[in-house]
Amino acid sequence: MYLTVRGMRANGITYDTGFFAGGTSTREPFDPDVVRRELRVIRDDLHCTAVRLTGGDVSRLDLAAQEAAALGLEVWLSPFTCDLTQDELLAVLADCADRAERLRRGGASVVLLTGAELSLFTVGFLPGDTLDERLPLLADPVRLRAAMAQVPLLLNAFLARAVTVVRDRFGGPVSYAAIPSFEGVDWAPFDFLSVDLYRSAQVAAIFPDAVRSLVAQGKPVAITEFGSATFHGAPDLGAHAGSIVVRDGVVAVGLDGDYQRDEAGQAAHLVELLDLFEEAGVDTAFVNTFASYHLPHRTDPRQDLDLASYGVVTVFEDRLGTTYPDLPWEPKAAFAALAERYR
Repeated sequence: MYLTVRGMRANGITYDTGFFAGGTSTREPFDPDVVRRELRVIRDDLHCTAVRLTGGDVSRLDLAAQEAAALGLEVWLSPFTCDLTQDELLAVLADCADRAERLRRGGASVVLLTGAELSLFTVGFLPGDTLDERLPLLADPVRLRAAMAQVPLLLNAFLARAVTVVRDRFGGPVSYAAIPSFEGVDWAPFDFLSVDLYRSAQVAAIFPDAVRSLVAQGKPVAITEFGSATFHGAPDLGAHAGSIVVRDGVVAVGLDGDYQRDEAGQAAHLVELLDLFEEAGVDTAFVNTFASYHLPHRTDPRQDLDLASYGVVTVFEDRLGTTYPDLPWEPKAAFAALAERYR
């Protein structure tokens, strides 16, 4: 069932149930009725066959997973936590594995991820006890190079423990959402080789060969995250397009300059990469993301956080949409392009 075939086996999108950092959440409120409705849109209107559920609250992940499974979607259960110790994270993974196994035994198709980008978001791999202390490393190549040297050894030691904990409880496929540039994951214990993979102008020339080299390693490849923000030039920035957001602590308050909305550019980027992934033999790909509730649209361009959003819908903070009058968002051009590509 999980072997790579010509064309991608599963068409996916990520779905945020709430990432918690610095006392804030990216998904408030979390309304089960809205989740149920959105997952139905993801299946029926976007024509997705798989959904990667991310977030730091296991009960929210479980609720969304049950709803997705009831709709017949393949569920990639992806705990996405921040600033936990490794032992705390192992406890979360054990809980997720128990819940994933109940879903699997009920007939659902479930893949469990043992975390995502742990070197950045979990204590003990890079210097710093909080995400705010670790993130500045990314802008300091000298310090980052020195810190990166120890990451593969530390991370693979943890992942070995995590896989043992998870496989003791869960009988389905297991993977991990990796940062390919420096985490150096040993894929031997996993069923999928899974990476968060963004194409920026900086890596565009080598990107196709990099994807093919992943596939050539012999395991089914999942692109657990790829996409673009919604302003002109965002595809060239890859995963760093969100850096245009000005924050008060961790709360987004505005943009750092004047940016032009470019929904067509976002849409074209998604379709182009999906074509590339399919040609290379990728098994499954997850567009990042369905909705960014923490980055709503505002009429003042300097306050229009949706421009920095990778979501395929524009979220409103004070009204409902027109295409779906019961939901607080409106589809972007990327939504229509993705629906046509996945149809």
